[in-house]
Amino acid sequence: MVQKFNPEIDKVYFINKYTLLHIVSGSGTIQVDFKNYTDWQDKAIYLEKGQYIKFFSDDFSVRKIEFPSKSIFEKKEVRVLFKHLISLGYINFNECEECKKYLSNTVFSENTAEIIDISSKQWYWQNPFQASKQEYQIIFDVKDIIDQEYYGNFTNNDLSALMLENGYDAQALIKDKVGLSIRTLLSNKRLMESKKKIAFTDKSIQEVSYETGYKDPAYFNRVFKNTTGQTPSQFRDGFDYENRDSFTQNLLELLKAHHAEQRSLDFYADRMHLSVKALSKKTRAKMNASLGQLIRNEVISTSKKLLSQDASIKDVAYALGFEEANHFSHFFKNYTGNTPTDFKVKKYNS
Repeated sequence: MVQKFNPEIDKVYFINKYTLLHIVSGSGTIQVDFKNYTDWQDKAIYLEKGQYIKFFSDDFSVRKIEFPSKSIFEKKEVRVLFKHLISLGYINFNECEECKKYLSNTVFSENTAEIIDISSKQWYWQNPFQASKQEYQIIFDVKDIIDQEYYGNFTNNDLSALMLENGYDAQALIKDKVGLSIRTLLSNKRLMESKKKIAFTDKSIQEVSYETGYKDPAYFNRVFKNTTGQTPSQFRDGFDYENRDSFTQNLLELLKAHHAEQRSLDFYADRMHLSVKALSKKTRAKMNASLGQLIRNEVISTSKKLLSQDASIKDVAYALGFEEANHFSHFFKNYTGNTPTDFKVKKYNS
């Protein structure tokens, strides 16, 4: 099914079928499974059943394709689009002519399997982990096992033993290609599922700990707080799933209006009628990001928009309150990985 919609701000949209999301327009941050992303532009985002997405702005326009046929997912190559290991699953469709051709149509092809095939080829071409197809299959076989068995009492050595095939040591392969150990992937999965149960159900913390593979609720509480900075109960209260208040929208409106000239936390705390400490704590709890990160995200987003409109680097720097163009260039490269010039060239050639 293909649908175009304008999502509500701060609403949780649960993914019930394997889904492609193409964000046609909008500005600001999206959140997927408690992680915030600002680099979603020019990407086709793939989400699997059980994930969720939130939009921290009210000006997004989104195309959504749901894939009802299970036969599509019998091909193991397709897993790379949906089973996320370290970040948001996406492909850069500006680097894929076939993808752009497909996604530019107002009415998509009836054969939605076509975009899956195109995207899979593009993902392997991007090759984010610099691995062979055979190595990718082993990596994602391990991810499959973790997703299916994360709540069980098994170790990363058990996983490695299951996956020792074709002369590959799965433990070493994943550490080399993904940059994470199998133990970390397992811990991340358990923590993610525990967050979902805490945020979206009324199960007790003890129930959540047992259901996600933690046999000792006290140990689970310690691990959760050490990882997130909050106790499970604080996390539940802060996420505020059922009763969305206006805090997020009010803060984002302030950031949009003043980020070009105001970087001071005191300014935003004063406007929100909170102390800097209270605002920082509430921002982290509500949006899973620091206030400083949100300010930087707005600055980066605006700078990309201006650069895309062919504004000079000097003009962009001046518009965003930087004293010197080179100060802006250093800031931009530090947080995007590209210089403003590289960004403009890439946009021009895409």
